[in-house]
Amino acid sequence: MAAEKQVETTGLLGWIDQRFPLTSTYKAHLSEYYAPKNFNFWYFFGSLALLVLVIQIVTGIFLVMHYKPDAERAFQSVEYIMRDVPWGWLVRYMHSTGASMFFVVVYLHMTRALLYGSYRKPRELVWIFGVAIFLCLMAEAFMGYLLPWGQMSYWGAQVIVNLFSAIPVVGPDLAILIRGDYVVSDATLNRFFSFHVIAVPLVLLGLVVAHIVALHEVGSNNPDGVEIKLKKDARGVPLDGIPFHPYYTVHDIMGVGVFLMVFTAIVFFAPEMGGYFLEYNNFVPADPLKTPAHIAPVWYFTPFYSVLRANTFNFFWLDAKLWGVIFMGAAVVILFFLPWLDKSEVKSIRYRPTLHKVIYTVFAIAFIILGYLGTQSPSPVGEVLSQVCTLIYFGFFLTMPVWSRLGEFKPVPDRVVFVPH
Repeated sequence: MAAEKQVETTGLLGWIDQRFPLTSTYKAHLSEYYAPKNFNFWYFFGSLALLVLVIQIVTGIFLVMHYKPDAERAFQSVEYIMRDVPWGWLVRYMHSTGASMFFVVVYLHMTRALLYGSYRKPRELVWIFGVAIFLCLMAEAFMGYLLPWGQMSYWGAQVIVNLFSAIPVVGPDLAILIRGDYVVSDATLNRFFSFHVIAVPLVLLGLVVAHIVALHEVGSNNPDGVEIKLKKDARGVPLDGIPFHPYYTVHDIMGVGVFLMVFTAIVFFAPEMGGYFLEYNNFVPADPLKTPAHIAPVWYFTPFYSVLRANTFNFFWLDAKLWGVIFMGAAVVILFFLPWLDKSEVKSIRYRPTLHKVIYTVFAIAFIILGYLGTQSPSPVGEVLSQVCTLIYFGFFLTMPVWSRLGEFKPVPDRVVFVPH
């Protein structure tokens, strides 16, 4: 069949197209990017993550206009923003709520990838870029958490940075390098500020672009795990695909509308969210001479913090603290290897055996329990429970090459199963 004749643009748009690929980029990533027609609720969270990123960047710019990265003035500058800057309280609460909502949508986005096998061939790089984004988000959130210079900010940073000192040989020097001092001080605040505002966001934006480009190169996965590129019509258009724009841009607008209603309800009525989004100790200025009774990270770090605290044994000539750091790091790093750990015949949970669904459910429950335990003070019962849940967490991944092969799989359809909703 003869190739379709390209329609040249004219006027101002034509002038731009001769010098910059505006129309071709629009077609490649929106109007002529064909996505599976059976996207469901789980596919809202990718676009929502992009929305929250924009909210964080915009609100962050306005906060930086008034914030002072100085140990003597940081807390007062935040109070100034809250009390004296016109609408400053709104911008600050949008930023603090946005940090938690970022992790809410990212965790749900990763859950969808896990359920539908979106990390499987040919999307390994999409998944790897995604996990790298998750790591960047953790670094960004940790460094930003110190900036209000409240009690929990100060002591949380003190505890986490001290963990690096457990690394043999280089640990103590590495901790000093991160802090810029022997304790968390003005030097630490300045370092974290520069990384939070400039360095990490640049890396994050680069990874987001790489994630989207890699996704659009191989195409989106779907709830059935069927590759729509394998079935095309005479024009080369996937039979089960529809243009991303206008169909999924409109679809995503609905998700954005619901999300913004929830987001604004939290901002206006419960910005602290009972102490989970903004801890009460952080409304008290940092005091190096007064340690809070219970030091815990923000809720989105608590599953990994529980993994850190779960190990209380010294073995192989290494102390419990170092093993805790190793396990905490491994809990994130192991996600990078997920595409090669899953040996299942099918991608989607829809066509997997009941055994797999039970294993996924147990894993999710264990992760939620780890998150809850990380917010609580240490206790003997909590210690045992965190150890059990940590074993479940790592067992899920390490035994995946075995259990992902077990059971009777349902036949996967040749075409996507589409039910209008």
